[in-house]
Amino acid sequence: MNLFEKYLSIWVGISILMGIILGNSLPSLFTTIASFELHNVNFVIAVLIWAMIFPMLLNVDFSCMRNVKNNLNGIYLTVFINWFVKPFTMAGVGYLFFKIIFADYITSNEADEFLAGVILLGIAPCTAMVFLWSRLVNGDANYTLVQVSVNDVILIILFPFLTKLLLEITDLTVPWFTLILSVTLYIVIPLLIAFIVRNYYLRNNSQKIENFSSKFKIYSIAGLLLTVVVLFGFQAHKIISNPFIILLISIPLLIQTYGIYFITYLLAFRLSIPYNIAAPAALIGTSNFFELAVAVAISLFGLNSGAALATVVGVLVEVPVMLSLVAISNRTKSYFGDLNGNS
Repeated sequence: MNLFEKYLSIWVGISILMGIILGNSLPSLFTTIASFELHNVNFVIAVLIWAMIFPMLLNVDFSCMRNVKNNLNGIYLTVFINWFVKPFTMAGVGYLFFKIIFADYITSNEADEFLAGVILLGIAPCTAMVFLWSRLVNGDANYTLVQVSVNDVILIILFPFLTKLLLEITDLTVPWFTLILSVTLYIVIPLLIAFIVRNYYLRNNSQKIENFSSKFKIYSIAGLLLTVVVLFGFQAHKIISNPFIILLISIPLLIQTYGIYFITYLLAFRLSIPYNIAAPAALIGTSNFFELAVAVAISLFGLNSGAALATVVGVLVEVPVMLSLVAISNRTKSYFGDLNGNS
């Protein structure tokens, strides 16, 4: 593990701080960055995500993906958690806190918008950054791709219906172009580039792939850190001006995030799913497609809405929390190894 990966949580913390400082001192810079978008999907963020997940995608061997059928429990678990559990627990936890526990601290309108924001996070399972989390826990690259691909297909089908059901919005217009463009930019294009590089430039040579991927890891970490800087730069003013509100939104998100992780991880353990599949499954279930959630929140409720703010707070919570869950996964790897007969 290199210096950046070993102290990644520290670099992320510094990046969050830099984003907030730069966002308040150089707002025009982030206004310019925000202008490079189509249907609320930002192309600068897309490029940074490409750099972030490219090393993981480069290790995807499509010829080995047929082996997924040997352990379908990982797919079943991913689908069950992401589509039959997570959206509803997020809605329930959000309702409990925003409508009941925090009722004396926020207005009814704020409660509705914050609830809408966290629900959008819960309905959008991670499809891009999860490749980075999977690499950090030594996940199976091919299996992770299948898990993400299955989620993407279900996302396109179920996202509008679950959004309508859980937000209870009549005549809701789902931004289809935003949805499809997000999936295309954040996963399809970088996957295609990685496929071409692996098969035509590196000639599918395992040693060349390993060397090339190792050299690219520094850009992967840089992509993550710059993504954090940009996202927090976008919302720096709101974070500084509403620290108490940020805290209130963070509490249910933290409970949901850790709760879903441990539920998924323990189910994987009980189902005897190998660690390199179980850990990514838990992290996929835990993390959110926050790029899509932010874009849809802006499309439906507006840039300055409580819903948009809640989705950005999701990023604030997710990145450091996911790093802590990566650490937990790596430290508990031996339990899965014993379970599956490996050391």
